[in-house]
Amino acid sequence: MDGAPAIDVRDVCFAYGGNEVLHNVSFGIPRGAFVAVIGPNGGGKTTLLRLLLGDLAPLFGEVRVLGGAPAAARRRVGFVPQQVAFDPDFPVTVLETVMLGRVADRVFGGFSRADREAAREALARVGLADLGGRPFAALSGGQRQRVAIAQALAAGPELLLLDEPTANVDPATEAELYALFAELAGERTLVVVSHNLSVVAARATHLLCVNRTADLHELGADGEATLEPLAALGADLALVHTLHPDHVKALRSALGSPHRGEHGHPHAH
Repeated sequence: MDGAPAIDVRDVCFAYGGNEVLHNVSFGIPRGAFVAVIGPNGGGKTTLLRLLLGDLAPLFGEVRVLGGAPAAARRRVGFVPQQVAFDPDFPVTVLETVMLGRVADRVFGGFSRADREAAREALARVGLADLGGRPFAALSGGQRQRVAIAQALAAGPELLLLDEPTANVDPATEAELYALFAELAGERTLVVVSHNLSVVAARATHLLCVNRTADLHELGADGEATLEPLAALGADLALVHTLHPDHVKALRSALGSPHRGEHGHPHAH
């Protein structure tokens, strides 16, 4: 199914108990896209990632990843969480930590030479080529986040999902990582949850606004919309539709309420 989109979400609803978090969510992400996911806390961004990973199943609707069910595509999907959980007393090196990203391909025995080479290449891509022998616990928070990205890359995923991957890094490192993400998007599909709209404007090909519902916008000169500074709101950005220049959406205010004009209780199913 080479022509299938990387992600295809159709009429998806999801609830925790009686609290509906996502309502009638539909969008399709083409392969090779760099999608920035934005939205308020509690709007459903992390829940959406867990649906794509197959950790959760929709209450209604369908989720397809790389042409099939999320669980079937799991080995072809890399995931980087918001924070890296680790035991500071566990004696593991940086290189060994990255090689753990290839565990799914190891049925019996230890790691191969190919595993070590893939781990070294992944570390080099995130700028940590010289730290392979260092204890993982000795790294800074930003360095640990880079290792988490390298671990996801080591398995050669077709789709990479990242949940606030630059939350614990300084601005210079954040800019370097987003430059890396843009480079990787030419080789695989990236979906990155982010709060940094200025970085999004410079790097992403698509913008997915999530707040109980979801709206996908293609960005850039060839897309349906551009992100432009909105002087009236200081550092805010506006989503400007290229075919309808008078259609301007201030993103921060737009993300404060559910999309598509929906208010109040969700519709009954």
